[in-house]
Amino acid sequence: MTPRILAFAGSLRAGSFNKKLVRIAAEGARAAGAEVTLLDLRDLPMPIYDGDIEREQGLPPNARTFKSLLIDHHGVLLSTPEYNSQYPAVLKNAIDWASRQEPGDTPLMAFKGKIAAVMSASPGALAALRSQTLVRSLLLYLGMVVVPTQIGVARAAEAFDEAGRLKDEKQQAAIEALGAEAVRYVRALYPTSRAS
Repeated sequence: MTPRILAFAGSLRAGSFNKKLVRIAAEGARAAGAEVTLLDLRDLPMPIYDGDIEREQGLPPNARTFKSLLIDHHGVLLSTPEYNSQYPAVLKNAIDWASRQEPGDTPLMAFKGKIAAVMSASPGALAALRSQTLVRSLLLYLGMVVVPTQIGVARAAEAFDEAGRLKDEKQQAAIEALGAEAVRYVRALYPTSRAS
């Protein structure tokens, strides 16, 4: 069984530090034997969750695509920025849509039993760890198995080189190791996951 990992950042910005960070974790997951799908939420714009839209039209097409990707992968690598001490609205909105139960679904089937490795990057000194903690709590509530390792990159504006790698070799290795750790968790806990 080849572990399948979905990697994305909770940011829309083209030059996002968190997009760079999750790509590094994806490298580590691939090196550990996973098949990794890199996703940019900018490519899947979704309306703000609205119960009337859901009732009248069902899930919007991009929300259904995102939900299907979660279902079809064993776990996620997720990197989050921090906006006003919270995780971004675009991330919460995507998760809200994907959590909606459709006919034939089991409750929270896009999340339950899946593995999640969470990381963060910020231009500030706190490395978006407040946001990361909240994201971890949310994913646990949704039934995901969250890898315990917690890594944040502070002062991210100076942390990456022109190729998108971390200048600090120990940080680079730690983020790659987090990606590999997610793969180990998938292999150990996959029986709880719906994906095959």
